[in-house]
Amino acid sequence: MTTIHLIHGEPAAAALRQALDAAGQPATGQAVRVIALNDDLTVGPLRDIDASGNPGAAQRAAFWQRLGAVPDTLAQHDCAALAAVEADDAHVVIWHTHAAADQLTLRRVCYRLRCAPQRLNEVRLAADDLSGSPEHAAERLRVRLPDAAPISVLRITRLALEWQEAKFANGEMRRWRDNTFTSGAWADLDAQILDTLNAQCPAGAPWLGCDTLGAALTRGAGFAVREPIVLWRLRELAGAGELRLNDDRCAAPAAGASARSTRPALPHTAAHLSLSR
Repeated sequence: MTTIHLIHGEPAAAALRQALDAAGQPATGQAVRVIALNDDLTVGPLRDIDASGNPGAAQRAAFWQRLGAVPDTLAQHDCAALAAVEADDAHVVIWHTHAAADQLTLRRVCYRLRCAPQRLNEVRLAADDLSGSPEHAAERLRVRLPDAAPISVLRITRLALEWQEAKFANGEMRRWRDNTFTSGAWADLDAQILDTLNAQCPAGAPWLGCDTLGAALTRGAGFAVREPIVLWRLRELAGAGELRLNDDRCAAPAAGASARSTRPALPHTAAHLSLSR
């Protein structure tokens, strides 16, 4: 019987392929396959992404095209990959950490395969399992290969329902805190960016790099704020005169930023509940 391993992100998929090779289960034939699902589901529109003909994939492609430096084929690739998995009869193993993108990917796969629950298995990873060098990550994944376990029908049903809730809410961002998903708006992230710049770039301080800013935002956002998102929001805020941008990668507060620091907090959009089970 063929086994299909699904994991979020190509770097993680590469480490998993290396782990399977080391375990004598090479992912180069028909018996074992590794598929990377690369679309970051924590941001952008989700509604209709699983509908017939994938009309939502076109919406997500347009979203990624707005950001630039990100292939706008991400959504189409994942839709096609999941359709192929659905049409197959292979066992499926979903590898996931507790990160927001992984948890959303887990829910999406459970939704797509909810009618064949006997096929679904999972390996629950710690964040550290994918850290460090590719070789170290591959070795940790090799050790975890025997941990693949079936997902109960009840849990698949719950996770599939939570994916439907996330699609219906269709927020601009999805945060993951305390085992709960909430929908957020770009205004929330923009406020965090400006607050971080005001706190870390007082008058006369050097510019703040995109990577440093992204790390600071991730600590408070409830998901990994990836570089394309940070750069896009920096460009938008610079165009609105809210900050200064240097070479499209480093930012500093705009003139009068201290006055803006007293602005009232932006309201959050309505939250939807999603618990990890």
